[in-house]
Amino acid sequence: MGGSGTPSHLSGEMFKLALKLDLTAIPFGGGGPAVASVIAGHTPISFSALAPAAAAIKQGLLRALAVTSKTRTRVLPEVPTLEEAGFPGQENDTPQGLLAPAGTPRPIIDLLYAKIASAMASPDMREKMLAIGFEPMMARPDEFAARIQADIPRWAKLVRDANIKPE
Repeated sequence: MGGSGTPSHLSGEMFKLALKLDLTAIPFGGGGPAVASVIAGHTPISFSALAPAAAAIKQGLLRALAVTSKTRTRVLPEVPTLEEAGFPGQENDTPQGLLAPAGTPRPIIDLLYAKIASAMASPDMREKMLAIGFEPMMARPDEFAARIQADIPRWAKLVRDANIKPE
């Protein structure tokens, strides 16, 4: 996994708890070193964000067993979801987003959103994002804030259940 408390770590802990597996999370300094350790045969399995693993998967250096998203990814459409692989309730499609300090004036938020949405709508940008393992999508600022608020209790429960402590 890319580091303690990362989405990859939490996905692994969720899987471990659901299946009552005896696995040890090994924190790396990022997704790249974690992927390199699996390729080198030092780590037998890893939950990884798609971006650091996609190229190695496409080159045949890694075997993707499943994705944690609700649906298959356009980046690797042949790879099943964990649910399709027989493991329901393992969804973790952690979004990436831009955050601004609390109290940022609404006109600034609206301007940032408009510019980013315009860039993300560009076919060139979409192609580049897919090439590095990101599924491009946009959510309005209020939708993204609501998503974050809805995710907090779910992940807080997992952190408690897995007994994850700050390092």
